[in-house]
Amino acid sequence: MAEDNDHYDIVVIGSGPAGQKAALAAAKSGAKTALIERRLCMGGVCLHTGTIPSKTLREAVIYFTGYELRNYYGEAYRVKDTITPEDLTFRINHVVRQELDVISDQMKRNGVEMITGTARFESAHEISVATGGNNVVTLNTAAVVITVGTKPARPAHIPFTPGRIIDSDEVLQLQKIPRSMVIVGGGVIGCEYSSIFATLDVEVTLVECKDRILDFADGEIVDHLIYNMRNQEIVLRLGETVTNVHIDDRDRVVTELDSGKRIISDVLLYAVGRQGATADLNVAAAGIQNDERGRLRVDECYRTEVPHIYAAGDVIGFPSLASTSMEQGRIAALNALGSTCETFSAVYPYGIYTIPVISMVGETEESLTKAKIPYEVGMARYGETAKGHMLGDPNGTVKILFHRETRDILGVHAIGDQAAELIHIGQAVMAHGGKLDYFVNTVFNYPTLAEVYKIAAYNGMNKL
Repeated sequence: MAEDNDHYDIVVIGSGPAGQKAALAAAKSGAKTALIERRLCMGGVCLHTGTIPSKTLREAVIYFTGYELRNYYGEAYRVKDTITPEDLTFRINHVVRQELDVISDQMKRNGVEMITGTARFESAHEISVATGGNNVVTLNTAAVVITVGTKPARPAHIPFTPGRIIDSDEVLQLQKIPRSMVIVGGGVIGCEYSSIFATLDVEVTLVECKDRILDFADGEIVDHLIYNMRNQEIVLRLGETVTNVHIDDRDRVVTELDSGKRIISDVLLYAVGRQGATADLNVAAAGIQNDERGRLRVDECYRTEVPHIYAAGDVIGFPSLASTSMEQGRIAALNALGSTCETFSAVYPYGIYTIPVISMVGETEESLTKAKIPYEVGMARYGETAKGHMLGDPNGTVKILFHRETRDILGVHAIGDQAAELIHIGQAVMAHGGKLDYFVNTVFNYPTLAEVYKIAAYNGMNKL
């Protein structure tokens, strides 16, 4: 239990993926470590409202709707005809409890002191923690790692209303599955929830101000996703801006677009942008300035403008992935304790948990074209493997981008069942400087989806 004026070698603020790994790395190196979390439970947004709940929700929806088995048993196939929020949250709560047990056990075994309360800088080396009621303790520390993550942006012109006009943190609080939903924002969160709710037979309209969704991903893979979205009867309103949202006298959510369109729905989910959760930290007292979106600036070692204060995870911005946040937190803590500055490999994967899943590593066709790098493409469909038909997903796709002259692997993109698992094969080959020939000359288990790498490699070879 923390006491007033306790001294620590390092204090980590925020217990999401970055904070967990920062605290564990510091404790394993022998440092006296405190981990502060303002929620009653550890895990941060990732465990309670973000990554883990949303991905578990996706799995529950796929199971109850029988989505993956419809190729065999028809479009009318369902595991359960009437799906309730309780059906979905039961699985989510189970997974969250298991993860909480794992996190708590890791912290205790490694001697990390866990403190529940709201942290605030009093100076560069002093942090006060409001632990409930009028109780406040002050911690003195040699080093700090800020890993407070982000929260959904809530612009003033959107009249957020519980259960009706909501942000992504409030999705799991819906008391019933709506008949219709408008989702504003064609980024990762908006696209994921569009797919999930459409699979539940909700009438979904996705509004995005840009001319395309997921504009950082490979265009051909995104086109594949859009094809699936339209088959799910998702209405895409691209290049459209929301000008007004209100609840009318018939208790309907009305969304007005700058084009003059009006969309009527039961619920609106606003999923445009996130803000760094630094508002209550009083970082100015430590000599740090956050930007207009509450994020912190760091150097290549994750050090802020104050030499002993570091930051990691979503609060520092791109790429804002749980996976990269873990590595950033670990490295930031070690750097803060005086280890040699290091970083992780630039070859890391993305997973976008739409239905179907998109995953990618490395360059896209668009980035290679812009850089004028001579590349070729090897393509394979899951339907060219026995495993793809066993899984009921013959339309899944893997594409390998490789240099025409050296045959170096430049990027791998996948869409379909297990794509986020499959991508790691391409990631490993790229990280170790492998060439297209590796896939041609490698034996894969049979029957597996991994065979698509060999098929795609042969397809690419045929184009040379």
